[in-house]
Amino acid sequence: MNKGVVILIAEDDAGHVELVKRNLWRSCVESDILQFKDGQEILDFLFKRGNKAKHEEKGCYFLLLDIRMPKVDGQEVLRQIKEDEELRKIPVIMLTTTDEASEVDRYYEMGCSFYMIKPADYTKFMEAVENLGAFLSLEWVRVPHIDGVGAS
Repeated sequence: MNKGVVILIAEDDAGHVELVKRNLWRSCVESDILQFKDGQEILDFLFKRGNKAKHEEKGCYFLLLDIRMPKVDGQEVLRQIKEDEELRKIPVIMLTTTDEASEVDRYYEMGCSFYMIKPADYTKFMEAVENLGAFLSLEWVRVPHIDGVGAS
């Protein structure tokens, strides 16, 4: 994944965000990383609402989305993204502690790209994020621009 790709993290746990950032960078992911503390913030960014930062029209994004967040939960964020003609192209990885098969299936049916279970153990969580970072840093991983033009 090249530097032009921006990783968006929608996660209300600041400790988890720092672990994700640190371990993605440790895995040689060179992308910019933007953090959103709840579902409303990420929706405002993506749908260009309010007076805070907004996504770029021809931006290339990858979203790590926690399910249990204040204001708007991850399920609703995923639903709104996947119902939008342009935003649905954004790859979304769901981050959660739940491994219930019916829930995993539901998120895949809604259009998530991958479902990652956050291990309760600190070391295992770090390893899981490092593995994610290793995957994202592979040269052959491609993420589409929102306008549909591909990027590496």
